[in-house]
Amino acid sequence: MKPDSIPADLPEGYQPLFRTSPFLDATGPYFYKPLAQGFTVALRVEKKHTNASGTVHGRLVATLADVSLGYVTATSQQPPLRMTTANLSIDYVGTAKLGDWLESRVEVIKAGSRLAFAKALISAGGKPVASSSAVFLVVGAQQD
Repeated sequence: MKPDSIPADLPEGYQPLFRTSPFLDATGPYFYKPLAQGFTVALRVEKKHTNASGTVHGRLVATLADVSLGYVTATSQQPPLRMTTANLSIDYVGTAKLGDWLESRVEVIKAGSRLAFAKALISAGGKPVASSSAVFLVVGAQQD
């Protein structure tokens, strides 16, 4: 992401996500904020993120869940783990609207040599939007 494309209303401590892909470029932009342990992943809900009802599309919430759960879990180990999503569960408990800051906070439950487990709470304005959990197949350590 180019510095001139960083939103002026970016919440304090957030910066462009350190990794991207063609799919994330199409569904983002995504941002992260380092924490004492791990980091949060978030985005500002734009028109392209909404459904016909004008609220955030559930698929975008699922994408945020998968990205945040995977990136936080992978980087919880050094060197970071290479993983693939084996299962993603999501329970929608609320919604977000255009302009909301949608944030995912992840808790890594266990990162083993074969499987990793994590859960996340996704919220907008302090109100829950979804809870999610994931199981990842660990396929090795990331290479530089």
